[in-house]
Amino acid sequence: MTVFENMLTRRSVKAYKSDAVPKELIDRVIEAGLYAASGRNKQSAIVIAVTDKAMRDRLSKMNAAVMGAEIDPFYGAPVVLVVLADKQFPTYVYDGSLMLGNMMLAAHELGLGSCWIHRAKEEFESEEGKEILRSLGIEGDYEGIGHLVLGYAATDPNPASPRRDGRVYEI
Repeated sequence: MTVFENMLTRRSVKAYKSDAVPKELIDRVIEAGLYAASGRNKQSAIVIAVTDKAMRDRLSKMNAAVMGAEIDPFYGAPVVLVVLADKQFPTYVYDGSLMLGNMMLAAHELGLGSCWIHRAKEEFESEEGKEILRSLGIEGDYEGIGHLVLGYAATDPNPASPRRDGRVYEI
């Protein structure tokens, strides 16, 4: 698949099989994220790879609490890649967003489903989130940018929605 075909065919997956994802595939997805463009090449974004079910479920519960819901916002995905970025760099939100974008495309290329899940900011601003970072030895002023949930899709992806008109202007 070409890069362009990959961009046009990737879809957010919202139902996952419980099958484990091989570490080699997770590592490849993360590698793609580490090579994302970043402002002045400062590489402000980091990834926490969560494959431990207890921690995955803990993050899911924290995320659902931010929503005020009692659901699994991770759609049953067995892997959660949490992207945070160092707030000392002015481009940190963009850096983390590009990392997530690269990882979504890599996951699709590797036959994995993925979906960007928000509310990482609120999770890691909480005392519980800060404690998780401390337990990993992560120091500094990091903001949660997003979660990338990964796994094998339980259903076929929906076709692409038509693109809205009026989004391109030329001079």
